[in-house]
Amino acid sequence: MQQFLIVNQTHPISNPIALSLCDTFWSRFRGLMLRPSLHPGEGIILAENSQTVLNATIHMLFMRFDIGVVWLNREHQVVDRKIARKWQLAVAPQAPAAYILEIHPTQLEQFQVGDYVEFQPQ
Repeated sequence: MQQFLIVNQTHPISNPIALSLCDTFWSRFRGLMLRPSLHPGEGIILAENSQTVLNATIHMLFMRFDIGVVWLNREHQVVDRKIARKWQLAVAPQAPAAYILEIHPTQLEQFQVGDYVEFQPQ
């Protein structure tokens, strides 16, 4: 699985976040499901095939912890962000998105709607 560091080009991130790319059906389906925990410096990128609200909607079934979710459009601009609670049925962005960052909730404050981010290969 490809690994990336996320860089906020608009507001520099104080704590780097290493993200694993989930770009296949099964890796996106699995996501963080059934993991016991998530370290503040790690997360995943769910890469969707199209930029829509429906495809960017996630579920939190079988999750053991809350996560921070950041939705990006094709230009890597933040279009929404929120806390997703464990066992929540559906969490949808306010605008169409092509990428979903699932990160530790404490890292969510490092991203604001309108920010541009970059994925740097590790």
